[in-house]
Amino acid sequence: MLILLPPSETKQPGGSGKPLDLDALALPFLRPQREEVLSALIALSENPDEAARVLGLGPRQRDEVAVNAALRSAPTTPAVDRYTGVLFDALDAPTLDAAARRWLKAHVLIHSAPFGPVRALDPLPNYRLGAAARLPGLASPNKHWAAAVTDALAASAPPFILDLRSHAYVALGPVPGTVPAVSLRVVTDAEGGAVRALNHFNKHAKGELVRRLAIERPRVRSVAGFRQWADDAGLRLIGDAGSAELDLVV
Repeated sequence: MLILLPPSETKQPGGSGKPLDLDALALPFLRPQREEVLSALIALSENPDEAARVLGLGPRQRDEVAVNAALRSAPTTPAVDRYTGVLFDALDAPTLDAAARRWLKAHVLIHSAPFGPVRALDPLPNYRLGAAARLPGLASPNKHWAAAVTDALAASAPPFILDLRSHAYVALGPVPGTVPAVSLRVVTDAEGGAVRALNHFNKHAKGELVRRLAIERPRVRSVAGFRQWADDAGLRLIGDAGSAELDLVV
């Protein structure tokens, strides 16, 4: 199983790892796209006013420009520890034991805006870039990334993809049609037997789900296998067999 996670806008600063090495990241097929975004972000940082406009930064966020300027020399930290926010707070990767973290490394990709999908333990510097920001000199984010990410995911040949990304990041790299996959939505029961989608608890539930998978480390190689594990774990999934989307009821 391969799990695709969205990133978070909020991040831990600093780090103790060596500076960024693009060759050390997952999906090496994406190196050209990563290099182009990295170079464009650093070049943009030479004009703080323009960088603030492109990145949508307010007056109190102008220090984020300097963060991007230092991307090639800044210390790194594992991606799953870099991100904070609701999903990653619920996942709480720093408290997992070594076996659970190895499972995250093998089974989880986090879809970052400047680097595309990276392994959970790939070392990343702090950065500021959203999925929709169009950098000077580059095509739109979707055109820059989508086909390349899809091809890279296909080349990695996972047996099954569980897609937990937001729509913005799905657009930056749709799951290849050659790989069995399902996306997961978090819902709650509503009146009349219907369900209602959640926002804050959507992220929290996804973080808890990935944490539980890392702790239990089931051998899941198909949608059916994931549904069986969820049923055995007491989780309630709704969705027809063969559907591209499942609902997790909380």
